[in-house]
Amino acid sequence: MQLPSRPGETAPTLSVVTAAYNEVANLPVLYERLVSTLDGAGLSWEWVIVDDHSRDGTFGAIAALAARDPRVRGMRLSRNSGSHLALSCGINSSRGECAALLAADLQDPPESLLRLVEKWRAGSQVVWAVRAKREGEKTSTLLFAQLYYWIMRRIVGLHDIAPTGADFLLMDRRVVEAFRQFQETNVSMLALITWMGFRQSSIEYVKQARLHGSSGWSFRKKFKLVVDSVTSFSYIPIRMMSYGGVGVALLGFAYAAFVLLHAFTGRPVSGWASIMVVVLVLGGFQILLMGVLGEYIWRTLDETRRRPRFLIEDATAPAGELGERTRAR
Repeated sequence: MQLPSRPGETAPTLSVVTAAYNEVANLPVLYERLVSTLDGAGLSWEWVIVDDHSRDGTFGAIAALAARDPRVRGMRLSRNSGSHLALSCGINSSRGECAALLAADLQDPPESLLRLVEKWRAGSQVVWAVRAKREGEKTSTLLFAQLYYWIMRRIVGLHDIAPTGADFLLMDRRVVEAFRQFQETNVSMLALITWMGFRQSSIEYVKQARLHGSSGWSFRKKFKLVVDSVTSFSYIPIRMMSYGGVGVALLGFAYAAFVLLHAFTGRPVSGWASIMVVVLVLGGFQILLMGVLGEYIWRTLDETRRRPRFLIEDATAPAGELGERTRAR
């Protein structure tokens, strides 16, 4: 459901949705650039900021901005849930005719929002800002990103994902309403939006270096994103388990035939080392397959619990509106 506007207030054209974690220094700068860009273009807009349970004064900075400008609304999650769930919370709270996902670290220039809106007005329902270049990133980060998007395009089968990646985008209200129907917890929301379809287009931009602070995007979170993305959209790991089982079985039959042949010819195969190698290889392979299967089973269990995807600890908006947001989940 689309959240109602306050009495006497019309829905803004654009909702800017931002997930923030330890971004107390960046948010005021981002606000000034949003005001300069969007007010200068004559757009009606709102800014929905979700504090992903930061450890610094991020929510205080959000509250100060909200007190200064009623177009700014903020929420604080009760626990650190990750940027994708924080963005989902913000999307569920958005009121605009379209919603743009914008990072708080100023790596995605807010001035590019005008190009996204232009594409949307031309008829696109999802507009991606594709990275033509990434400034200030480590080589390891770039290599990991290239590997991730190669997996998503070539193995998972989401061919429409940009090879260089995109996490800065704009969605039409129809796409926002469709997105709200999905309640999955362990999923890449960006891959999900790609999978959803609709009329999609893109622009190119240069992803800039981070202005303040350091990224909370750890290797553990990156690895979980890869596993979530693959298991949410592909059965290939399960199919590879079947292929691997058939392959190992064929090798076992071949080795059994080899042993029997040598036994019948009076040259029995012997050797403790060779037996241990076979046992260890087969045991390791079986444990690996069980681990892959366990990832799918665990995610199935996690979804069947139907726990809330996120809980709101505090908000800058009135309590009645907070209740509406909670029901919208």
